[in-house]
Amino acid sequence: MLVGLLALTVTAAFAGAAIYVSVAEQPARLRLDDRALLQEWQPAYKRGAAMQASIAVVACVLGVVAWWQTGSLAYLLAAVLIILPWPWTLIAMMPTNRLLEAMDAAAVNPQARALIVKWGNLHLVRVMLGVLAALAFLWGSV
Repeated sequence: MLVGLLALTVTAAFAGAAIYVSVAEQPARLRLDDRALLQEWQPAYKRGAAMQASIAVVACVLGVVAWWQTGSLAYLLAAVLIILPWPWTLIAMMPTNRLLEAMDAAAVNPQARALIVKWGNLHLVRVMLGVLAALAFLWGSV
């Protein structure tokens, strides 16, 4: 089923990007001093959020189409899993995001490091959801 494979591919891109943030970008940014840390996080988050959110929506729509065409509950499960980072971000992560976005990146913000560490831990849920969604799409595709 072509739509299911396309959904799997898009979801794998989401999961891969989320994994990259957790295993490469976040550890690298945490090696920066406090001012540079926030200066890096703010634009990286803005760009990453737009990319990840768009990918999740596309994958969800493709998953719903694949489910509608095949009736496979694996596709429906995957579509739900790949869209769950949206409410997770809005409910659990947004308070931390807003605090970090409101900080003046040109000033030293002693609480920025702790908030970025917290953000990284919260981001791991998005990683997990992306990986689980990819596995569900894979299951639906076999």
